[in-house]
Parts: sequence; C-alpha cells; structure tokens
Amino acid sequence: MDDVKKLVTDINNKNLAPIYLLMGEEAYYIDKISDYIEANVLAEEEKGFNQMVLYGRDVTIEDIVGNAKRFPMMADKQVVIVKEAQDLWRTIEKLVDYAKNPQPSTVLVLCYKYKTVDKRKALYKAINKAGVVFESKKFYDNQVPDWIRRTLSTKGYKITPKASLMLVEFLGTDLSKINNELEKLQIVLPQGTEISPSHVEENIGISKDYNNFELRKAIGSRDDIKAFKIVNYFGDNPKDNPMVVTVSLLFSFFSQLLQLHGMTDKSPRNITSALRVNPYFVSEYLDAARNFPMRKVSGIIATIREFDLKSKGVNANAVPQKDLLKELVVRILN
Repeated sequence: MDDVKKLVTDINNKNLAPIYLLMGEEAYYIDKISDYIEANVLAEEEKGFNQMVLYGRDVTIEDIVGNAKRFPMMADKQVVIVKEAQDLWRTIEKLVDYAKNPQPSTVLVLCYKYKTVDKRKALYKAINKAGVVFESKKFYDNQVPDWIRRTLSTKGYKITPKASLMLVEFLGTDLSKINNELEKLQIVLPQGTEISPSHVEENIGISKDYNNFELRKAIGSRDDIKAFKIVNYFGDNPKDNPMVVTVSLLFSFFSQLLQLHGMTDKSPRNITSALRVNPYFVSEYLDAARNFPMRKVSGIIATIREFDLKSKGVNANAVPQKDLLKELVVRILN
C-alpha cells in the first residue's frame, strides 16, 4: 500500500507527526505501523525513559494526555503508544483539546482497531490537521491473493494462484492470520520456492483436492463424480467446510457467470477486469458459461438463495446440512 510506504519513509527520514491515528477494520497494517514506530523512532538507549505502551482498557484519556505532555529525558522525542484504543470509544472525543495543541516533542500513536473514529466529529478533524490519520480498510476477497503474492515476493518466494486462493478460502481476509501461515511456510521452504497447493496442504492442513474452488471447478465442468466426492467430504468435515461458505462461493460464481453471459467482449483480459477474477481461472469461467446457459444460470441463482435460507433453518425441517448440500448440487447439475 502506497500510504504505508509513505508513512515508513517519513518515519525513516525523521519526518514525524506529533500524533498518529491508526484506525480501521483491518488490524494488520495498524499493528505493523505501530510496531515500526516502536522499533525505529527512538534509539535503544532512549527507550527506557522515553517510550511507553499503554492499553485502552487500562487507562483513561487523562492518563494518555498526562503521559503525552511529559518532556523527554535525554532525547529529542518521546513515544507514547496506545494499543486497543477502540476500548476508549465512549470517551475518545475528550482527547480533542490535546489533539488541537499536541506536544511537539511527543509522538502519540493511537491504535484504533476494527472500527473508525467518527470523521464528522472534532477529534478526527483535529488529528487530521495536526498529525496523521491512516485508515486500514478491509480487503475484498479478490484483493487478497495479490496481497499474498506481493508479500511473498518481498521475501523471495512465489505462489501459484490456486495455492493463494486456498489460503483465502480457509483463512478469510484476515491479513494477520494469513501472514502467520505464510511465515510458517517460509520457515519450512527454502527461499526461491514457488508455493504450491501441495505445500499448503502438507504444512497448513488445507486439502488441495477437497475445497470450495475444486467444487466450483467440478460443477462448472459438469464433473458430477468429482463434485459429489467433494460434497461428501464436506459433509464428513463440516467444521472445516461450513455450508454457509460453500453457498456464498457458489452464489458469487453463478452471479459472475450471469454477468459473463451479458458481456459482448469475452476476451480473457476483459473477463479478468470485469469479473475481478485471476487470469488463471478465466478458462474455468468460459467452460462453465458453455455448460450453463443464461436461463439456466438465472434459475440456479434462485435455487442457491433458497438453499441459503434452508441452511439457516428456514423451511428446512431440521434436514442435515450434508443432505442439503447434496440436494443443492443435484439441483444445480440437473
């Protein structure tokens, strides 16, 4: 992210703001920036007297202001980091007076995770004027594989598209969780390795053959035998393969197929851009579009919606999810 690079560059150049508000749904970059400030603003010999880490659940706004107004000892700056600042959401606006006139010799860092400070209120405006506001937005599913690729590239690794999508399917869009698993792979695999589905299966425990992307591929190519093998596997391992995730992915897939049918330009490049899919999977979508005409796709989407409700207990009469999923796949393929 360009904003992160700029922040790091400014910190390295000692172009420091008196107050940083790091906020947003994605905690990964909030932690990374906070850790970077903690590690790099002060020299090691300065940290003992001039660096303090506070936690929102343990302090008041008055505590934060009191610490921020102290002068550094035998150093030009002091650093005050408030982690889990979102725990102060009821009183955070009381920080506005300090934010309007922050101590120049203090670097105050507020780590406000999983939510944002109200941008309409005075505190946000004051910090945005006197310091730096960084908003860490949640990644969309289709953005995460590229983030994985770029993250690994900086460490000297590559990854196949399928392997990265396996990680996203299993771990979601939580970048911290994904990064933890990537670090495990980097420990066991030599630099320069292209991480494959087999590497992911062997070291993280995600099946390369029985996952939602393989189910999507099997359905799209009308490979009934493979589709039902995967469905049976899901039914036997429901904790690792919740039906709600499978239904959501199938709904997204057939919605994209409907969009594909309506496109006049069906070149791989245009499909990649319009559907926001990895070029690696374009052939699967074209294959599925040939196997499922537009009218059929419209009916399938209605069927998926019906089974989404049933999976949540609506008009399902306590039918096991394994049986519901089998019936859904039968309806799609017939």
